[in-house]
Parts: sequence; structure tokens; C-alpha cells
Amino acid sequence: MSTKSDLSLLVNPNSVAIVGASDRAESIGGRVVENLLQFSSFSGTTYLVNATRDMVAGQPCWPSVAELPETPDVIVVAVPAAHVLQVLTEAGERGVRFAIILSSGFGEAGEEGKAVEQEMRDLVQRTGIRLYGPNCPGLVNINQKLGFTFSPSFRHDLNSGPVGLVTQGGGLGRNVMQAMTRGFGVGLWASTGNEVDLQVADFIEYMAKADDIQVIVTLIEGIKDGRRFMEALKTAADHGKPVIGLKVGRSEYGQKAAQSHTASITGVAEVNSAMFRQMGLIEVDDIDELIDTAWLFARFRPTATKGLAIYCSSGGTAALSADMVGVAGLTLAQFGEQTASRLNSKLPAYAATGNPVDTTTAILSDPDLVDETMLAVAQDDAVSLVLLPITLDYGATTVSVANSAVRVQKQINKPILPIWMTDRMGDAFQIYAQAGMMPARSVGKAIKAIGRWQAYETWRQQRDASFVPLLMTMSKTDAQIELPRALTEVEGKQWLARAGVAVPDIELCTSEEQAVAAAQRIGFPVVAKVVSEVIQHKSDIGGVQINLSDENAVRQAWRTIQDNVKKHAPDVAIDGILIERMYGADGVEVIVGVSRDPVLGHVMMFGLGGIYVELFKDVSRSLLPLTDTQADRMIQEIKSYPILSGARGRALMDIDALKKLMLALSDAIVANPELIEEVDVNPVWVGPKGQGAVALDALVIGNFNQDTLG
Repeated sequence: MSTKSDLSLLVNPNSVAIVGASDRAESIGGRVVENLLQFSSFSGTTYLVNATRDMVAGQPCWPSVAELPETPDVIVVAVPAAHVLQVLTEAGERGVRFAIILSSGFGEAGEEGKAVEQEMRDLVQRTGIRLYGPNCPGLVNINQKLGFTFSPSFRHDLNSGPVGLVTQGGGLGRNVMQAMTRGFGVGLWASTGNEVDLQVADFIEYMAKADDIQVIVTLIEGIKDGRRFMEALKTAADHGKPVIGLKVGRSEYGQKAAQSHTASITGVAEVNSAMFRQMGLIEVDDIDELIDTAWLFARFRPTATKGLAIYCSSGGTAALSADMVGVAGLTLAQFGEQTASRLNSKLPAYAATGNPVDTTTAILSDPDLVDETMLAVAQDDAVSLVLLPITLDYGATTVSVANSAVRVQKQINKPILPIWMTDRMGDAFQIYAQAGMMPARSVGKAIKAIGRWQAYETWRQQRDASFVPLLMTMSKTDAQIELPRALTEVEGKQWLARAGVAVPDIELCTSEEQAVAAAQRIGFPVVAKVVSEVIQHKSDIGGVQINLSDENAVRQAWRTIQDNVKKHAPDVAIDGILIERMYGADGVEVIVGVSRDPVLGHVMMFGLGGIYVELFKDVSRSLLPLTDTQADRMIQEIKSYPILSGARGRALMDIDALKKLMLALSDAIVANPELIEEVDVNPVWVGPKGQGAVALDALVIGNFNQDTLG
């Protein structure tokens, strides 16, 4: 059956059955009944199912799903774990479309629970029922005021809006929901729990197409199906819906916690982040950043105009805000002459009328000044957003400024962003919240949100809508390689050469005399390396000798390598010693690698060699297939790019040749993705412009045989 399903009937069903309905107010089943019957506006048919009761909440009960008078669109399952599979089997055989499983005690509890989850998946395949959960708090459609949940907070969190929220965990999801106190408006919240069937990706896809959702927010503990997740992100981008995400499990501690929480696959943080950037997901670092960024997108979409304006009544606050704008690499707008004239005509001579604007205490005696001067700033063509830092709560004056800001916001098509900097919550805070102008809680948080808001517009303008990650095009039968083997360096370089990657002239020698003759043919200086299927890291055992400038040096290198191998790997058979050209110090050594991530597929890594990778982790990553534009971005994204681009009088390296090498490697893997598990081309010598880029060493691991080696 298809992995995709129209979730419309799950989100807004015509009929629902609560299995495990109860009169006990504090029980899971009791809270579900209360939320649906008392605090929702559900106009469809509700059925209550309880095997031991005739009536619950004044309504008749049926003993089982099988005995209901009609087949409901959705069942909400609130029974102990031991009975869940029986209920789901009845529902699937009855033809129920969706089941929301609130019960816990499955994959998150151990191997026995995982086995039950597999039976649930088998049921999906057999009957077509779609399962949501288990181990989840339910589904909440705020825009329709529907609560299929046991949460006692449902009745309090009913501020509808354009944000779609999809999480795996319930607690953090509810935390985001309670930002409604600041004016945050959520239309739909799905918390998918263990994701035995429906996943975060399914709800991102639904929200991408839903008319009442404009911004998608997700909290992810793990990505179980990389293909589906990337498909969903692509759908969201195609429909113009920004996705803001917080990925839990970026450290070893977080990964362990996520595993015990929802039994998720957390993935490698750097690879996940690279995929997010490439597919347009706006990654944030904490819940407050998630909320601030999402609501800025919900209020207004970013424009090509990048200039910011700062408007406040405190000189110190103006300086602090301007400083943070500069440190973040954002830009303060240069006001036009008309704006400057309007400000100078209204504000006293001692006020600051450039950018930032400091109105001083003049607004205390003349509150109308705020309407006129803030509007002047906001209407300036160079301004895309107005920062409104509020240093302290000043009673009636702060309320007056808030009312002015609300009035001005109604007259312009760009955001005014209040920043409530004080811990004293006053009436003005709620004025902003009720007007949909949710205040950020610090200048730093506001600047982070704005930076991501603007960066998304740059990504959107540069996006290649035709890009499809390699994993999305592969057949699902292209299984992970189970018994890969590492090619020898000779085999690896032959494979690279056939792929169009430049490699040095090489000769495999089985005697000292052959090595000397090979060096003479290739031309001094040369490099000597041990060749063996078993020895992958040759330098670690003294298996590499470099800069051999004459016959005697080659002979000595031969003997040294033989002695080192006998000492460090006495039982290892070697194929011989490789002699190849030594490339000069006028070039730069870089690393190009490809690995197959178990969730996201093949990912390329690029960086400068040596300490730049080992100590500074200065690398870039990209999903395959690599495009010409993405290759440029990878090369330019590393902090040490100036070493390649000729900074401070250095020679310009052959970046075009490097890019050609990276693209050739990508093309070779795209042509046979099931073949390659890992390619580590380290180092790649990049010469001065016009002298090329050459793979000096290569580790290639894959599912090779005589046919695939050629």
C-alpha cells in the first residue's frame, strides 16, 4: 500500500469512537471524553466504547468497535497496552480509517513492546488502517476546536492561528502551545509519539497543502524514514510553506534520552543539519527561538529588502540593539531624506533621528509623537522590519506606546517586532499579544529570529526547485550493503579514474628493482605506499614514504616500508608497493568524501586537510546528487575558503578543477548508488589555477565484484 495517505478525515473526521471511554475524570479515557464532549466543537457523531459499562458521561456505550452501529472515521484508543492490539485488529477489519493510540508501553519500553509495534505495522499493511502513535498525547485541531487528547490543558490552549505544529514528544509540544499566552496562534498540533505508522513527515506534508496552515513548526527526536521526510520538506517548499525545526539528539546525551523517550533514530547531527539547510528547513537551537522565528514568519513573509530599523526611547537600548544587529551580520537601513525630514520635524533636537531612532523621553509628554515618528520609520522603503525594544514597563506610557504600535502596524505591510526586555509583565504586553504582535523576550532572541527570517528568503530565491535528493530517486529495494569490502588503493584509483576523477600516474611493484624502474619512468620525486586489502590506514603503520628524489631514496623507502609492515602487521599479506608521482608544496591538500547515512542516504563532505578537519571540524556537507551550484557552495562554505581563493597574496588555487572532481565523484555514485558505501579521497591535491586537482589517495568501500570493478 502507499506510504502516503490523505489525513483530512483524521484531522477533521465526521465520526469518532473513544475506546476506553470512562466517567473517571482523572483517567485517560475520562479526559478524552471530557475534552471532546465539553471543550470541543465537534459536530460529527461520537461513539463511546467500554466493555464493562452501558453508559458513560450520560451517553450509551458499546462493548467493542465491532458492535458499533456504523464504522467511525477515527477511533481514539485509551486502553491499557495489553488490549491495544485487539482493539486495532477489530478496527482494521471493520474498515476504520484512522486510530489515535494514546496508550504507552510499546517500543519505548523494550523489545517486547517493539514486537507488538511490528504486529501493528503488519496490521496496517493487511487492512489499510493508519495508526497515529502509540505513546502520544493525541491530536488537537485548534482551528476547528477539536481535541482528541487526554491533556487537561486543552481547554486553555485554544488560540487558533496559521502555525502547524508537529512533534514527536508531547511535553515540548505542549510547551510551544502555551506560547499562546504571548499571542502565538496554532491551527493544528500533531504529536506522533513512537510513529509506528504515521510520522512527522506525514503531517508536514498535510500541513504543506492545508489552506489554514501557513507556517510549519516541528520538534524532531529522530527521523525514521529519510525519504519521506525529505519528500515532505520538498512539498512544503513547493507550496511556499516555511518549516522551522528543532532537532533533539544532537549530542550523545541527547541521543540517549531520545532513544529512551520515543525510541527514535536520532541520526548524525551534522548530516541532519546539512540536509535541513539544503531542503530549506530553518533549524533553531531552543524552544524560544522556535517560537519567535515561527511567529515572525506567520506575521509576514520576508522580502528582498534587508534593512532593519530600531525605534526606542532609550539611548543605551538603542546602542545595545544596534550592536547586536552588527554582530549578527545584519544591516541597519539608511533612511531616505523624506524619513529624516519627518523625524526631524517631530522630535526634539537632542533626539537621535538616524538609525537607530532614540525618541528620548519626549514621548512622555506627547504620546502622539509615537504614531507619527514610528510610522515615518516603518514607511521608509529601505526598511524591511522595525525593531521596537521595550526596556522597562512604565505603566500608562508603555501602554500608550503599545497602542500606537498596534495602530501603526495596521497601516504597513512589514513587521514591527516588539522586544519585551523587562521581567515585569505589564498591561502593554497583553496589548501586543492580543494584536498578534507577539513580543520577543530579549534583543538577542529577536535578532536570531530576524537572521533566520532573512536567510530563508535568500535560500528561497536561490533554491533549485528541480533538485531531488538521490535517496528519493532510489528504489526501495536498493538495500544497505551488508558485507562491503574495501578496494586496494590501486583498485580504488582505477575506479576513480573511470569515473572521471584525476589520479596520479601509478605503478604497483612487487620488487625493489621494479620500484626503482617505475620511479624513473614516472619521474622524481615520487611517493611509495604499501598496498593491501587489509591495511586501510597506511600512514599509521609507517606504510608511506614521501618526497623520494632519487634511486637510493626509493630503495631505502622499499626496505623501510617492508620492515614497518612486518613490525606492525606481521600476519598481513601485501600486494606490493605503489609508486606514484609526488605533487608539489605549491598546492593545497583537501578532503572529499562520501558516506551513506543510514537514514538520509549518500552525503558528500568537503574540507581542507590536516588541522582544519581534525581540530577545527571545518567541513561542509551536501546530499547527493551534487549540482554545479551546490559544489560552489560547499567549497565556499568552509571558513578556510580564503586559503583556496587567494587571500592575502596567496596563489589562487584551481577551484574549477576541484569542483569538476567533486561533481565527477557524485556522478559516479549517482550512476550506481547501491554499489558505494563510502569513498574517502584524502588528500586531494589542488594546484594553482590551471594545474588541476588530483586524488592522491583513496579509500573506496562498496559491494564490488569483478563485474563492478570492470
